[in-house]
Amino acid sequence: MVNFFFYGTLCHLPLLAVVLGRQVAGEPAVLPGHAVHWADGHVFPLIVVAPGGQAAGLLVRGLTPDDVARLDFYEGGFAFHTADLAVQAAGQDVPARVYLPDPGHWQPGAAWSLTDWQARWGDIVLATARDFMALHGQRPPAAVLARYEQMLVRGSSRVRAADVSPATLRHRAGPDDVQVAAYRQAYANFFAVEEYDLAFRRFGGGFSPVVTRAVFVSGDAVTVLPYDPVRDRVLLVEQFRPGAMARGDTQPWVLEPIAGRIDPGETPEQAARREAVEEAGLTLGALLPVANYYPSPGGKSEFLYSYVALADLPDGITGVFGVAGEAEDIRGHLVDFADLVALIASGEAANAPLILTALWLQRERERLRAG
Repeated sequence: MVNFFFYGTLCHLPLLAVVLGRQVAGEPAVLPGHAVHWADGHVFPLIVVAPGGQAAGLLVRGLTPDDVARLDFYEGGFAFHTADLAVQAAGQDVPARVYLPDPGHWQPGAAWSLTDWQARWGDIVLATARDFMALHGQRPPAAVLARYEQMLVRGSSRVRAADVSPATLRHRAGPDDVQVAAYRQAYANFFAVEEYDLAFRRFGGGFSPVVTRAVFVSGDAVTVLPYDPVRDRVLLVEQFRPGAMARGDTQPWVLEPIAGRIDPGETPEQAARREAVEEAGLTLGALLPVANYYPSPGGKSEFLYSYVALADLPDGITGVFGVAGEAEDIRGHLVDFADLVALIASGEAANAPLILTALWLQRERERLRAG
């Protein structure tokens, strides 16, 4: 059995329970001669030597070898190692193991605030940790850490997915209506492929046999179609799309609305405005929600938030844009609304969110043009 002193996100007991796989109790403690800071540019803290300082945290006593293995998997993924130090709890010196950052990996930022972290990141990191710990025993910590930004995107999607959605016609699912017997991550890079052995509740009662289902996992994303109601035109973007290439399409450059994934901590609206700047150099006006939807839920986890945005679209505004570090090469096109309808009818504009958004705009266009 070993004592541990936690000073950062693992002071959040729900997160500690996910990492350990069980509930534990802790007590307040401090580590003299140290201070806790945000890891600069990241969503977790690190501890540094600070003469005269005191790092406040949580002392958990009597952790088992299995607990330690799970902790080492989680913290080791973030390039931390352990040291045996003396902390103070209830006025007594207590030996405890502490996770310290590996040299050279992270730089200290502002002073750490657990309360601020809980408010902005707590739910997202908790959801991400469930995915992280599901890989315990399947992948080495460093391999999981390499995808942590993508995992945060997925964790953010899980938090949004937990919002209650209508079930007036469809089956209202209960927490036990899908029973997962086994989980495997078959592939993981920017995206991931997951396999589930599961049974689901049948409409006629009882459960299906255990079946294997694969899911292509990506985060939630936004699409936004800029529309100028004065000039009655939209802005489309064109870029190479590997999905079209992999299908065998001889024309894998696709006409689309502006689109991109929602970064961790962003709202869909913030993502739409950021993507408009990145992909078209465009500052958007009012965002008008079109629909929120799964484009292909039979095998993909992606969920889209689609918008029309009011915008000023004069001649000469388009160009080639994109984030250089992501090798993006995105060309803009100004298209009159009548020509947009023709592009969809001919099949040249064969992008589902664009078609859906154009149909919405067709319905609302006269109202928007009337001001």
